[in-house]
Amino acid sequence: MSLNLSWIVKDFDSLSQEALYEMLHLRAAVFVVEQNCPYQDLDGKDQKALHVFGYHNKKLVGYTRILPPGVGYQNYIAIGRVVVNTQYRNKQIGNQLMEKSIAVCKEYHPNQPIKISAQAHLKNFYSRHGFEYRGEDYQEDGIPHCAMYLEF
Repeated sequence: MSLNLSWIVKDFDSLSQEALYEMLHLRAAVFVVEQNCPYQDLDGKDQKALHVFGYHNKKLVGYTRILPPGVGYQNYIAIGRVVVNTQYRNKQIGNQLMEKSIAVCKEYHPNQPIKISAQAHLKNFYSRHGFEYRGEDYQEDGIPHCAMYLEF
């Protein structure tokens, strides 16, 4: 089952207080609480990012941030903080979120390659969206990750 989402893309200075709170709440709920992984989410990069919000019935159900080249990785756009609300999983929201995020990358940074730091267990998910695994495995905050690339 796939839900029809409404999308909002904003730079940091355009975020309302409510949107900022929703974003940080969702990220903390999944990355810190659900994954039991205390880490410094507020890393100084949000101010340089584009923020992609997916809403269903005015509720934030999916989110990513897009970092321009030089902020996350030197020669790549970075899509990160990819998160879907636990109550809305298995409804194709992750797929819609990645499709939208890739489209935003192409719109704002044409012809720039994308690099992500994927949790290793999601390698197949990202591969379905065109990302290529090149053998870069590492631990990030105690969770196995790998680098994946999407070139245009």
